[in-house]
Amino acid sequence: MRCRLSMLNMTFPYKPIRDTVFSLTNIPQELTMATTTTVRDSSITLASIMLPKDGNPMGFVHGGAIAKLIDEAGAVVASRHAHKQVVTRSFDQLSFHHHVSIGNLLHLKASLNFVGNSSMEVGVRVEEEELTTGRVQHVASAYLYFVAIDERGRPSPVPPLLFETEMERRRNREAMARRACLLQRNEDG
Repeated sequence: MRCRLSMLNMTFPYKPIRDTVFSLTNIPQELTMATTTTVRDSSITLASIMLPKDGNPMGFVHGGAIAKLIDEAGAVVASRHAHKQVVTRSFDQLSFHHHVSIGNLLHLKASLNFVGNSSMEVGVRVEEEELTTGRVQHVASAYLYFVAIDERGRPSPVPPLLFETEMERRRNREAMARRACLLQRNEDG
């Protein structure tokens, strides 16, 4: 099986749909409607100014500094959904489209795309804002997998996720396709 992964044109923030009726089936008894959440319940936007400590002699931010912020934003989203500690399982994909200059502001927009038994996929879109001009550009996107853990460090169940918009349902379908590719790669060694 050959898998082709493509980046999504992720658009944020989500526009909530009011008075939406959902049909829920097959939810484990310990995960009741009270613990079921929507994508917007755990979505975040994190902002961080890029300082000289984040950069190189050319005046650009190290990719590793951006990756650390992506991981932190993703972990916050996963923890908010699970209401538990989480660990990063993998960065499935991280693509940089432009460099980031020291002194500019990064906006990291993160939301859940997929929830399994104990694992979650979070999509993170990174935008750079040039503070002197107000210009904003998309600089990176990433997909991360997190696993919720219990007090002993073992995988722990997470609540189901409700999708309110067609965009959220599309992102979930694409996340399931990426997950199938990841599982196939793991089987192939």
